[in-house]
Amino acid sequence: MPMYYYKGRNSSGELIEGRSESGTADMLASRLMADGIMPTSIEEQLAAVPKSKRPLQLFSRKKASLPDLIMFSRQMYSLTKAGVPIIRAISGLAETSPSAELKSALTAVVDDLTSGIELAAAMGRQGHVFSALYVSMIHVGENTGRLDLAFEQLGRYLELELDTQQRIKQALRYPTIVMIAMAIAITVINLFVVPAFASLFASFRAELPLPTRILIFTSNFFVHYWPHLLVLIIGSVIFFFRWRESEPGKLAWDGFKLKIPIIGTIIYRALLSRFARSFAMCQRSGVPISTSLAVVANAVDNAKVAVLVKKMREGVERGENISRTAHNTGMFSPLVLQMLVVGEETGQLDKLLDEVADFYEREVDYDLKRLAQNIEPILIVAMGAMVLVLALGIFMPMWKLAAVAGGH
Repeated sequence: MPMYYYKGRNSSGELIEGRSESGTADMLASRLMADGIMPTSIEEQLAAVPKSKRPLQLFSRKKASLPDLIMFSRQMYSLTKAGVPIIRAISGLAETSPSAELKSALTAVVDDLTSGIELAAAMGRQGHVFSALYVSMIHVGENTGRLDLAFEQLGRYLELELDTQQRIKQALRYPTIVMIAMAIAITVINLFVVPAFASLFASFRAELPLPTRILIFTSNFFVHYWPHLLVLIIGSVIFFFRWRESEPGKLAWDGFKLKIPIIGTIIYRALLSRFARSFAMCQRSGVPISTSLAVVANAVDNAKVAVLVKKMREGVERGENISRTAHNTGMFSPLVLQMLVVGEETGQLDKLLDEVADFYEREVDYDLKRLAQNIEPILIVAMGAMVLVLALGIFMPMWKLAAVAGGH
């Protein structure tokens, strides 16, 4: 069952706080009131500890990179399997870690361990480095006495995540370079090339063709208002990132990403793979279904999907089975739904979800290989349109002048 951290007041008005397992927060509240405690706040703790209080920071701390976390997980698997004490193992890795963020986090973890705090609790306090999924798996490993297995599973999971991220970056590298080159070309043409031709066309003292007038108007706008445009672009970028960090903005943006042509289907399949992989790992480790869904909601890294996964959890807490709650969300493909049904019936949910994850990872890999081929025609058309507009705007007046000169 999930672990909750609660605060409340007893009949004397004294502050009471503690941790307790319960099926839901409402059930815990009812039990507390029956004991004469009026709850004031109840928070779920994935790592079975209260959240640490941190001072307000002007800038968020940097996260450790995936390669660093993979190396740490692999090393911890070897050390714990060999029977090396946890404090000695983490202290040694903190001294040799090449990552400043990971080194700082591990040092803090060692300090917490020395003061008597459990490993999962100590890692939970370093949320900028260790995710909720990571902390929850370590918590299960501690309780089952298989901490080495938890580190091994986390290492494999993070390796698959890193592989997917690298393939996505590689597939998007060419389109990104082309779009940046086009933006630079448009800026140079409007600020330097077109003004030179505009002064030449002005000496003709003749009416210019419509494409040329549009081109000159756009260039004049760039020349005279480029500081305003620069401020507008920077302001828009800052506003966008701040909006995206807000709860409504993150929900809207993550939902929009799933609808982007060509790319949206790739993101959708990658999310299904991540859901299946993380859910299978939690189930294989013995994490309760309700807690597993809470962990997976944070692991999918998509606010839209996270909301639907949390609805699944609410359905499971009401007594519904997983397949029914998954079907009600409307998010999952028929393959995922079928595997959930068979997994519930056979008791092999983790194995079947691993097969789903493998299938969608292969699909994502295939789609990423075709991504450049699908985007390339769009880029070629865009570049062709830019060259056509520039050619018409510049050469049509010259053709007109040549025709007039030939008539004389």
